[in-house]
Amino acid sequence: MTEYKSGFVAIVGRPNVGKSTLLNRVVGQKIAIMSDKAQTTRNKIQGVYTTKEAQIIFIDTPGIHKPKTALGDFMVQAAYSSLSEVDAVLFMITADQKRGKGDDMIIERLKKVKAPVYLIVNKIDKVHPDYLLEQIQDYSSQMEFKEVVPISATEGNNVDRLMSTLINELPEGPQYFPEDAVTDHPERFIVSEMVREKVLILTRDEVPHSVAVVVDSMRRDQNTDKVHIQATIIVERDSQKGIIIGKGGSMLKKIGSMARRDIELMLGDKVYLELWVKVQKDWRDKKIYLQDYGYKKDNY
Repeated sequence: MTEYKSGFVAIVGRPNVGKSTLLNRVVGQKIAIMSDKAQTTRNKIQGVYTTKEAQIIFIDTPGIHKPKTALGDFMVQAAYSSLSEVDAVLFMITADQKRGKGDDMIIERLKKVKAPVYLIVNKIDKVHPDYLLEQIQDYSSQMEFKEVVPISATEGNNVDRLMSTLINELPEGPQYFPEDAVTDHPERFIVSEMVREKVLILTRDEVPHSVAVVVDSMRRDQNTDKVHIQATIIVERDSQKGIIIGKGGSMLKKIGSMARRDIELMLGDKVYLELWVKVQKDWRDKKIYLQDYGYKKDNY
């Protein structure tokens, strides 16, 4: 009988290289929010991939960048702390962007990591093969990688190869999560992330990363058999509150109906979603608020 393999794998890289897209593709469900804005992922989201032979627990770290606020500092610490507790690290870059200072910063950190580091070159569908080869040679001259795997997380190219490569290298170990589990995060957290994703998508550049979402209550209504969710969208300024509410409440309605669809798919239940908007000035720089909104030290 073949032994069962399991392990923890961290996905690191600069913001916007496609870490969440890869995680969602591998797990087959939407658990990490996706947006083309930097710093979309704020907590270490664990995705669980299970087969009859193996289980991989993925940690999708926040994009590593130079922190400008207490929230930014929290995110970088969360990303780095995950590197000490994993069996493998996927360093993700994109085929269509040259190596930059941010990548160099990550490489310096990765040189100290004991676990094997794989170079994952994403967005290969966007470049000519010659350019891809140049990218691989450039990065490989900076440090030694266990293996280089070019992929397209959006199209799915080569993702199967990446998975079998990882499974081959994983140690023998237990099945940590039930086979139908896709994440270890409580549902409330994923619900708040789904609402936040819609804010990022719909408001674009007008409301940057000064948005947090807190789920105030989540319960099943016995009369309607719907899951009743009440959540608050927190912003830093009155002007942002106006944008999120929109004319006659139109934007808030749009955010709510888009988020509700995703939440219903995840829960497999009908959902009644109520949203409020609250202004909390400079919440990203005040530790007490960071803790209230789920960004606390023991999350990493």
